[in-house]
Amino acid sequence: MYAIFEDGSRQYRAEEGATVVIDHRECQLGDTIELTSVLLIENNGDAKIGLPHLAGAKIVAEVVDFPSVKTVAQLFRRRKTIRRLRGHRQPFVRLKIKQIVG
Repeated sequence: MYAIFEDGSRQYRAEEGATVVIDHRECQLGDTIELTSVLLIENNGDAKIGLPHLAGAKIVAEVVDFPSVKTVAQLFRRRKTIRRLRGHRQPFVRLKIKQIVG
């Protein structure tokens, strides 16, 4: 059984017991989050497709971690003494899918 849900402008595939990394939101470690914009639920070959969302469907998930990815942008021009190093850290939220309610 799996579901496809939408968060922000991205779509994610979720299975029970799996982890999903989504964009950052204000929550605490161990909180329960309900994701209600479910687009599709598939259960043993039987698929329910929403137009655009399924009514009454939701995904219950628990906050597990707050990972972050640091990207580095470097500007370098040879023989010009121009060296610029900039970094950016993007925060995320890692969720563990507890239950898919359809």
